[in-house]
Amino acid sequence: MTTDAFVTASGTHVPAVTAETMRDVDRVAVEDVGLQLLQMMENAGRTLAHRVAATGEEPVVVVAGNGGNGGGGLACARHLHNHDVRVAVVLDRDPDALSGAAAQQYGILDATDVSVTSGVEELAAFDRIGVLVDALIGYGLDGPIRDPARSFVEETNRRGSSVVSLDVPSGIDATTGETLGAAVHPETTVSLALPKTGLRTGAGQLVLADIGIPRVVYDRLDIAYDDPFGREWWIELVTGD
Repeated sequence: MTTDAFVTASGTHVPAVTAETMRDVDRVAVEDVGLQLLQMMENAGRTLAHRVAATGEEPVVVVAGNGGNGGGGLACARHLHNHDVRVAVVLDRDPDALSGAAAQQYGILDATDVSVTSGVEELAAFDRIGVLVDALIGYGLDGPIRDPARSFVEETNRRGSSVVSLDVPSGIDATTGETLGAAVHPETTVSLALPKTGLRTGAGQLVLADIGIPRVVYDRLDIAYDDPFGREWWIELVTGD
């Protein structure tokens, strides 16, 4: 399902999708077209890093979970480090508990000297955080957020740092916008490929990142798609009328 919920500064209408439709987009991109999750995750992390670095605030602390969202956060940390931004990572679980592409991203990051710790107490121990990157939970959340993620959400909000969320603020239902127990309150959300229908409120400034999905994917799913990026890699969106 899609809705015509957002527009760019130039007036291009951008369809918003439910979590279910976004799963279909990912499936067609990977299974039919041949994109790999790691490729899309890398593009997401790089664009997120660009947006975070543009704030000029340091240090950056990336709070990462498992799955695509956590993997994108880990890629973001590596790109920030590559560009001499002070960055650290706090995982919501032991690194050995990561799986799939997130585990791959951790393995790459582990070859650098970026500090990676785990546990909410590690997040609480920072004296100061310039920007906190929320890469805990993506669009797949379908029930109340549980510990340890809930504790990270509460600590993130308690700190009062500038927060940038990846794709969807952790704790928000991507389809409805409902808060599922507790949710991060970001200044900015960098959503991926298409905005989610639940981001009309509670997302702060909404940025849309191009992660390399070709138009043919949307065509195969009958999603009316007018490329909003042009020659840009990310764009700002506002809600439509």
